[in-house]
Amino acid sequence: MDLPDVAAPLAGGALIGTAAAALLVLTGKTAGISGILEGLLRLEKGEFIWKLAFVAGLLAGGAGMLWLRPESFPLRPSGSLGFALAGGLLVGFGTRLGGGCTSGHGVCGMGRLSRRSFVGTLLFMGVAMLVVLVRKAFG
Repeated sequence: MDLPDVAAPLAGGALIGTAAAALLVLTGKTAGISGILEGLLRLEKGEFIWKLAFVAGLLAGGAGMLWLRPESFPLRPSGSLGFALAGGLLVGFGTRLGGGCTSGHGVCGMGRLSRRSFVGTLLFMGVAMLVVLVRKAFG
């Protein structure tokens, strides 16, 4: 990989880290997506507006990228809607079971030096690597 190949991901990672740190420093709130989404679904009083704005910003950013750089989304979904919904439910269950999502633990928790987030992130990454090895071995 040469510099142009890594510049955009590095810049994106730096922006995510800066935004998460700014949210924590300026408001005392953590930018964990699963917690933010849960607060929206529970209609959490006093938190709803900023959480709605946060999720709307995520969706708008994705829509903007799709419009400006459609080549960034080369894959089309395969499989059934039922399969996708089942996968989404499993991810949601795992997120609640793990006390947060990978982004929350990896970006926010590790940034706060949370022991639980270090363990969680190591487990997430380890399982992901294992899945890749199994998929490569067994197709």
